[in-house]
Amino acid sequence: MTYGRDVTEALKELWELSGRVCGELLYPMIGEYVLQCKKYDRWKYDSEIDMQLNMISESTVKRRVREFYLKDDKSFRKGRSTTKPSSIKTIIPIREQSWFEATVGEGQIDTVVHCGDTLSGDMAYTLNYTDYKTYWIGLRAQMNKGQHATVESLLAIKENLPFPVVSVHPDTGGEFINWHMKAICDSLDISMTRSRPNHKNDNMCVEERNGHVVRKKIGYIRVDCFESVALLNQYYDCLCLLFNHFIAVRRTKEKMRVGARYKRVFEKPGTPYMMVMKSADVSQDDKASLQKIHEALDIFSLKQEMEVLLREIHAIQKKKRGKLF
Repeated sequence: MTYGRDVTEALKELWELSGRVCGELLYPMIGEYVLQCKKYDRWKYDSEIDMQLNMISESTVKRRVREFYLKDDKSFRKGRSTTKPSSIKTIIPIREQSWFEATVGEGQIDTVVHCGDTLSGDMAYTLNYTDYKTYWIGLRAQMNKGQHATVESLLAIKENLPFPVVSVHPDTGGEFINWHMKAICDSLDISMTRSRPNHKNDNMCVEERNGHVVRKKIGYIRVDCFESVALLNQYYDCLCLLFNHFIAVRRTKEKMRVGARYKRVFEKPGTPYMMVMKSADVSQDDKASLQKIHEALDIFSLKQEMEVLLREIHAIQKKKRGKLF
């Protein structure tokens, strides 16, 4: 079937609304995004376009999205890493259990530095919690990555999750591998495991979310004042709602080695909200509370508030430094 310019324009609007995800993740969310647009009177297309979008195939969506990317290609410069193996290696054991056996509440944690072009001085970090089973994310900004600041960020994330935290799995960074973090987790009955040194794939989910969510939205600007950190946390409140409720993800179902390569089999794409609602590990009370939150959300208001907050952060940093990094 041949789709006209109006269908392409409508699909691009939905792609922009999704935050420019890939075609595989956009395809299962087309109907949801159209409903959101109609609900808040943002849909300017007629029923004929609706029908064609409902009939469009996944391969066509992937092809069109690839064309959108080629026209709007923007390269991101790479940043710096602040993760160094800790000398305290006996506090927390290396995880030996397969992640494919994980339940809801078993998450990976990592920090992302907002240093600009230099690691000198004090700067902000983002603590990222990513639940492996559902890809539910929790983000919290903090000034520096000290032990106490990291624990406070983790506790704040824990309070906003729609399910209990069972375990956390960091890399070997010193902000995680310390007695203070271990004592807090033990007091809350949260088990801790860690990655092997120099094995980033041991923390694959949170590393992927670092790039796909934090770096994609915040970029590599320097954030180094408390006012910006406070605004960044307001931004993350909106960002987490947007990504957890409206942006689809794909979880690896199976990974097989074929010759010299690995072949991955993915589960059907869906939002973290959908995965939580389908999970038998989450109680009905928690699901009912989460559903009420979902039904009250407005994707357009979330995106608009995020744009305002990000502009304020850029303005503060520009005023302080005289330029953006």
